[in-house]
Amino acid sequence: MTLLCYNKGCGLNFEPDKNKDDSCLFHPGVPIFHDALKGWSCCRKRTTDFSEFLSIKGCSRGRHSNVKPLEPLRPEVSSDKGGNKHTNNQEIIYQGPKSAEKLQRERPSSEEPRIKLPHKVSASLVQALEKLDLNKKAEQEKKESQTVMPGTRCKNSGCKTAYQGPETDMEVCTHHPGGPVFHEGYKYWSCCCIKTTDFNAFLDQKGCTTGKHRWIPKQDKKKVACRHDWHQTENNVVVTIYAKNANPDMSCIEANQTVLSCQIQFEDSKIFKREFHFWGVVNVKQSSVNMVPSKVEVTLRKADQVAWGKLEDPNYKPEPEPEEEAGTAEAVQPDWDIEDDDISDSDDDWAYDTPENRRLRKAREEKVLTKEELKKNEEAMKKNEEEIKNLQMKAVEMEIKKAAEEREKAEEEKRRVAEQRKKEEAGEYEDMPELE
Repeated sequence: MTLLCYNKGCGLNFEPDKNKDDSCLFHPGVPIFHDALKGWSCCRKRTTDFSEFLSIKGCSRGRHSNVKPLEPLRPEVSSDKGGNKHTNNQEIIYQGPKSAEKLQRERPSSEEPRIKLPHKVSASLVQALEKLDLNKKAEQEKKESQTVMPGTRCKNSGCKTAYQGPETDMEVCTHHPGGPVFHEGYKYWSCCCIKTTDFNAFLDQKGCTTGKHRWIPKQDKKKVACRHDWHQTENNVVVTIYAKNANPDMSCIEANQTVLSCQIQFEDSKIFKREFHFWGVVNVKQSSVNMVPSKVEVTLRKADQVAWGKLEDPNYKPEPEPEEEAGTAEAVQPDWDIEDDDISDSDDDWAYDTPENRRLRKAREEKVLTKEELKKNEEAMKKNEEEIKNLQMKAVEMEIKKAAEEREKAEEEKRRVAEQRKKEEAGEYEDMPELE
């Protein structure tokens, strides 16, 4: 009696008495179909033709088997609305995605405390940062080795001391830590806010802070924008920030369930600050940061397996950034080095573009006027402005007077027409002759 062998790739009939350990040539693996290629997981041969796939000879030997392989479990389809059940009587519960209203109701507050995400730094980024540190040290040594030339002016704002020798470093530097502000004709320093309209008085204002002289301009860290992008999978949302050579020690990436806060220092002196208010909700504990030389990737695990329509919540309106206080201005202020002749007027001084003002402006740009001439010219400009304002007031008065006269004429015409109608009704006019 012959039996059929059910080993994969065999399919031959065999006699149980003659079944030996090497009688069957079969595939112990499973069939694989990927990218139009067909093959078995136990051997490397692949083909695009299904007939050739069926004719691939087995790669292992063993005994023939007449036992049918078990079929995978499938849910039973019943007529009951209670629905689908497995063969082992376990009920399957299908749950659809949550509605937008339900997600909005269950959305956590953005004011929740933020947790710093764990970050992984690649070996290539460590090497790049080490190279940047070496270059930075070399530049610093080069700057320090440069001798300060006599006559060099102190770079601190408001200090006019010139370098005369090593003994100058022992003097106290009185300067302004803030920056200059020019607003509505007023000129003042943001650190002490002593307002004045005279530029020379503004330059002569004594500093409000003491310290050491600074002969070499310093390079402050600049807050810059940085290109970013995002994509999503079934379980994760990945935010990619293209900041090259990010410094992990000086960067901080925090998040709660709805907000991601990024402060990344990269390329030694650039800082990227940004907050992302998410469209959905994330699981902070299963989120992480990966830093490589070309970018920073923030992988966020979704709290619900729902496709996000956007990265950020369209209903969120960012608040305007507050102005920096005078105490923090030192860390971010550029090198304000104002010369005595670097006179910058406000926009109000040039509100009326007259030929006289154009001539004065050109002369100021060429810096050919003395301080006395500048004062005289400013007085002349103010007189011109007053005359122009008077002319404008007269023109407005003439228009008002003209409009009043037109109104009186219209009322007079209206009264005349009313009188004519009264006379016609009283019969004071003779009847018109009849036409032939």
